[in-house]
This record gives sequence, structure tokens and C-alpha cells, in this order.
Amino acid sequence: MMPVRQTLALPDIQLSYLEWKQAEEPLLLLHGLADHALVWSSLGDYLANRYHIVAPDMRGHGESSKPERDYTFASAIADLEALMEHLGWSSTHIIGHSWTGKLATIWARNHPEQLRSMILVDPIFIWKMPSSLKVTFPLLYRVLPFLKMMGPFASYEEAEIQARQLSQYQGWTPLQQQVFQAGLEQKLDNRWGSKFTVAARDGIFEDVMQVAGLTVPIDIPTLFIQPGKGVNRQEWQLKPYKTYLKNLQVCQVPGNHWLFLVQPEKFNRAVEVFLKEHRVSTDSSSE
Repeated sequence: MMPVRQTLALPDIQLSYLEWKQAEEPLLLLHGLADHALVWSSLGDYLANRYHIVAPDMRGHGESSKPERDYTFASAIADLEALMEHLGWSSTHIIGHSWTGKLATIWARNHPEQLRSMILVDPIFIWKMPSSLKVTFPLLYRVLPFLKMMGPFASYEEAEIQARQLSQYQGWTPLQQQVFQAGLEQKLDNRWGSKFTVAARDGIFEDVMQVAGLTVPIDIPTLFIQPGKGVNRQEWQLKPYKTYLKNLQVCQVPGNHWLFLVQPEKFNRAVEVFLKEHRVSTDSSSE
């Protein structure tokens, strides 16, 4: 089925989200930095008849508002809690990719009763970063390939040439092309660039550096999806997750950091198997 685009008016932003609503069991899908909700379209379609699925554009991304400040984990989680209240969900399964994988662990630490299970898809920077690393962020912004899509580009064609060289668009499938197009817009000066903003980039990186993800034991059932060519390839990178997540499974899936775009069938199956183990009776799936 095709998802429906919805908008929730919050006190400080408009939160845009995609919704697949054929079932009762709640499932929240959170995209990574500079992405948007449409990256989950394959998974949403695949699971639509078994879950009530919602995929928001996080603040600063996609069709949601783009304030000049306030990109903390706390604000992002508050947005999601307001969305859950609007949907009538007291708790939900959650999937977080990259930056929102770290967000999920912070949410689980602070409000474990709201999360039924977690799937962490190649999460990043789980520890608090040393403050000295802040000076390297401008360099990091220039070398991280996916941030190159922020632009500006003189034309749509120039932007597409750049996109086709990136890991998340390997193969240039119809899904990847759709995701690329949905994340791009023509600016007031007629050049092209990402809908993701510089303010969001800087604010999110700031909080990623300052806030630790895992600090206390967490008992929520958790699946760590480890892509073969992802950012978490070494045992020392997995150690904090194995230390603090007391109900953890690790699943290795072929693909890179964006395996839901480059290996969607294998990714969807891994998610399906895990969620099936942790489904709740539909009688208690929403309130």
C-alpha cells in the first residue's frame, strides 16, 4: 500500500510523517542524518499489513519545519513523544538508523516504558565525544560523502551526477531515485540542494558530541543490525552495546550503511524476523 503523508502541528514546528495504517501494532521508523522518511518506503510497504507504521521527517529534514536552533536529542524525543500521543500510542517498537540509533538508546534510558523493542541500524557515536573533536567538525562536514548532497548545485542534473556516486544510491534503483528526488529542492536562487539544513546539521552534531548514548543497563529487546560494509565493523565498536543492552541480538546483513536502500529485501526480512518475536497482543497495542 502507499503511505499517506500527514502533518502534526506542534508548538514550535510542523512535523511531517508518512503513515501506513492497516494494522494495530505500532512501529516507529526514524531516519538518519540528512535523510527523510521515504528511505523506509520498502520496509513500510513490506510490513504494512502487520503493523501501524509511522515514519516522521525529523525536525530540520524533509517536509518538516526547519528551525534555526534546538536540535538536541531532548527536543527530537519530545517531538516523537508528542507524535505518539497524537497517534494514541502508549508504547511502540522503534527502528533508528545512524544518528537516530543513538537517539533510541537515550530514549530507552530515560523512558523505557515507551519502547517495546529497538532495532538499531548501524548506529554512530554511541559514546560522548571528547570536546577537542569539535574543532574537526568543519573538516568532517566537507569529507562525509552524504553531506555533499547538501549542495548547492547549478542544476538538477549536476546533483544527480553527484548522487549516483554515493554509497546509498549504488545501483540507482527506482527506490533510490525516488529517495534522492524527495530530498532535493530548488532554492530561491534557482540552484539545487538538500532539504536538510545547515542549522540542523550543526545542531545535531553538537548534541551527538555532548551526550552519551549508553550509560546504564537497558533491558528492552534490541536488535543491532550490522551491515557488512557499515561503520561498525570491529568488536570494540560493538562492546558498549553488548555491555549495556542486556537483551541484545546482533544480526549481520550484507550491504553498507544504507542497507535498507541497497539490500532492501535482506534488510526487510531481518526486521520481520525480529519483530515477530516481540509482537504484542493487538488488544493492547494502542490506547
